Amino acid sequence: LKVIAIDEQLRVIYEDNVHFDKDLPEFKTQGGVYIHSDRLTVTSPVLMWVKALDVILEKMKSSGFDFSQVRAMSGAGQQHGSVYWKKGSIQILKNASSELPLHQSLKGCFSVSDSPIWMDSSTASQCRALEKALGGAQHLASVTGSRAYERFTGNQIAKIYSQNPEVYKQTERISLVSSFAASLFLGAYAPIDYSDGSGMNLLQIWEKAWSKPCLDACAPGLEERLGCPVPSHSVLGPISPYYSQRYGFSPDCKIVAFTGDNPASLAGMRLQEGDIAISLGTSDTLFLWIQEPTPALEGHILCNPVDSQTYMALLCFKNGSLMRERIRDECASGSWDEFSKALSSTDAGNSGNLGFYFDVMEITPEAVGVHRFNRDNQKVVPRFPKEVEIRALIEGQFMAKRIHAEKLGYKVCK
Repeated sequence: LKVIAIDEQLRVIYEDNVHFDKDLPEFKTQGGVYIHSDRLTVTSPVLMWVKALDVILEKMKSSGFDFSQVRAMSGAGQQHGSVYWKKGSIQILKNASSELPLHQSLKGCFSVSDSPIWMDSSTASQCRALEKALGGAQHLASVTGSRAYERFTGNQIAKIYSQNPEVYKQTERISLVSSFAASLFLGAYAPIDYSDGSGMNLLQIWEKAWSKPCLDACAPGLEERLGCPVPSHSVLGPISPYYSQRYGFSPDCKIVAFTGDNPASLAGMRLQEGDIAISLGTSDTLFLWIQEPTPALEGHILCNPVDSQTYMALLCFKNGSLMRERIRDECASGSWDEFSKALSSTDAGNSGNLGFYFDVMEITPEAVGVHRFNRDNQKVVPRFPKEVEIRALIEGQFMAKRIHAEKLGYKVCK
């Protein structure tokens, strides 16, 4: 959990973080999560998140941070995680005693104590059922922006309902991680914003409303448990009195809707129409601002957090930096300098030589293995010369990104 405070000139005046494993060892998480015995189910304890908030605010207080100066607050949460509030919890949240840390007041408030998160892949059967109910994967993508994904919240809710109907019955509200965090500050159930809501397989991205066929396919009475979605920049209301009494926040401090980490990245990088951002990590992620998207079976279309009339596209490529590092080690003696020199020594287009490098099963497209082709479209075995191999990898990765971005409606400017 991270906190950052900025002044009116956007200068950072405070930042800090809580590391779940290290700072909250009593929850016994690894990487902030529990990986269950089936290796598919991955969850995080909800109370750990609440306690982390208590810890970080106490750290700020003891460092002398002046909470009374805070005019507004917003935040981002990991996409696709969900929190299940037990019946009657709204009153406890609203009336939490400022004498107690929040996690003590809320310890009985969750019908599901361990929240399913973005790493969970245990809902394959629910995904198939949802796609079937909506007339196929492409039709579901056309409505919600994505085909059915195992981590997406609608499928997680469907699993909880089918396996534990009593637990679902006891649940009065379902939050995303982002709207859950906003609820803690609001002292009331915060609505889900359009952008984070687009990562649930439940929101009609064109109408910005829940899709009744999707809701019905997942669980009964789901609409009232989700509340009405709102634009990502909505002011939700003033901060809960709990924070004024316990930490000295001004009662006029506004809570602005929280959103998902991916939409927040687009907003934080100040992307505008036509812009493209690429995160080169273990997985490579592509962020796009799109005016007229064409949802496809690969990639995701989300409502744009900055402009509710436009969209953002997200493409994830699993074979990112680990693949580049392997070719660097094999062809450039493990040196990025040598790798760069080799890349510069070859011409753009690589004389027609092209490669696709997937050490692990790729997401976009669903493929695995290393595939090399020469200018005559013939397979090359076993490998290219070192310089050619390096350029084939880099050009192949970036061409794939461009092709899949164009499939989703991105127009590369001439």
